[in-house]
Amino acid sequence: MTSAVTTDTSARPGYGQLLRTPGALGFVLPGFAARLPFGMLTISILLLVQHTTGSYGSAGIVAAVTGISMALSAPLMGIFTDRFGQSAVLVPVVLAHAAAVGGLAALALAGAPVWALALAAVPTGASVPQVGPMVRARWAARLEGSPLLPTAAAFESVTDEFTFVVGPVLATALCTGVHPAAGLVTEATLTLLGGLLFAARRASQPTTHAPTATGEKRAFALSHPGLRVLIFAFLGIGAVFGGMQVSLAAFSNEIGNPGANGLLYGVFAAGNMIAGIAMGAVAWKIGPRRRLILGYIGLTAAASVLWAAHSMILLGALGLVVGLFIAPALITGYTMVEQLVPANARTEAFTWLTGSIAFGQALAVILAGRLTDAHGSSYGFMVPMAATALALATLLAMRAKLAPKAPSRIVNASAAAAASASGTEAAARTAAAAGTEVTARSEAAPRTEVRTEAASHSDVAPRNRVNERGMGHRVPVTVD
Repeated sequence: MTSAVTTDTSARPGYGQLLRTPGALGFVLPGFAARLPFGMLTISILLLVQHTTGSYGSAGIVAAVTGISMALSAPLMGIFTDRFGQSAVLVPVVLAHAAAVGGLAALALAGAPVWALALAAVPTGASVPQVGPMVRARWAARLEGSPLLPTAAAFESVTDEFTFVVGPVLATALCTGVHPAAGLVTEATLTLLGGLLFAARRASQPTTHAPTATGEKRAFALSHPGLRVLIFAFLGIGAVFGGMQVSLAAFSNEIGNPGANGLLYGVFAAGNMIAGIAMGAVAWKIGPRRRLILGYIGLTAAASVLWAAHSMILLGALGLVVGLFIAPALITGYTMVEQLVPANARTEAFTWLTGSIAFGQALAVILAGRLTDAHGSSYGFMVPMAATALALATLLAMRAKLAPKAPSRIVNASAAAAASASGTEAAARTAAAAGTEVTARSEAAPRTEVRTEAASHSDVAPRNRVNERGMGHRVPVTVD
């Protein structure tokens, strides 16, 4: 069980201050060890199955089934985690994942047909542990109400991208230099050891939210419309990851240098990591919704020219630019969860976003694999272009759903009496000047409410509600 940390809002949030949070390193370090294999899984499956079948399309199908299974199981895993606790869910999951990956690798090496590999991919994907959302949930519980929370979101994005820099490079080196199944074997081993180590850090786990004896109903994360919009946006990001993995591997084979795949994907992921570091250091003056839209516009524009690159240097440069625009969208989206979803459904919300990335990645792997087999890598790069354009159109059309509604604040009794003494009309004028609404219940027992109106079409927070500073962090202003 964790408790929120009180933070000095006058200090500018930074990574050093974040990591000095009591107990943070106790879950950050094992959390990194447990999530590093996540960046190895898809590329390891692609390389192994392509080696044994000779087809990127077949490899894409198996990898896609893995991603779809993970996307479908992730929210359910999040619900169980919110209810029963992280360790109770994580321990059996990592054991099952290690066994499933071992079975998939054995079938591939035995020359099993694609349908058998696809069946084995179902438990492989469904048992992927959701360590990233669990780490984010621990930060959210420990930093609730703190201006360091958006900095934590940036830090987690950097950590994710570091795994996507190291993971594909390591998996490619193992599969091409050691053995075609070495990437999957290493992924399963690291997942098992890292997951058990993270599960052992029980002190920093968020409070569970089991149903109460009074019959209190728990709201599911998907019931919040803002989260549904973010899911569509993250589908496009997942399509970029999937399309890049397949198309970069095919491009490397086309130029006669298969080992270049890890380097090219590493440059792409490095751009994402660099942008993530910068996101935590820049003092942003625009709201998170606008940052998300601007970042997505840049991502769509950059992804739209990948198909035209015909040299390794040019493709590497364009991949770096694409990576630079992914981080703003990812970080801002994860940060907005704290504003859009209550604490008792936050792990589930994070798993919906992670699952959305996996689902988009899976669909992109299938489409890019088919297009690459038929027409070459240039056509595979058209998948990220189309997916980001569609997601951007959805994001622009539904952007009003991303404006969080400010909670009502009840004024204390003394303030209500003062409002009554000075006259309801004068109180109303004062409230109007401050951007609030005053409602008097009755003159005999004047109970006054002050409600903050959320600006549903503006990214600038009302002055009486929240001031934004730094990387989008929020400093509450008390209404007395």
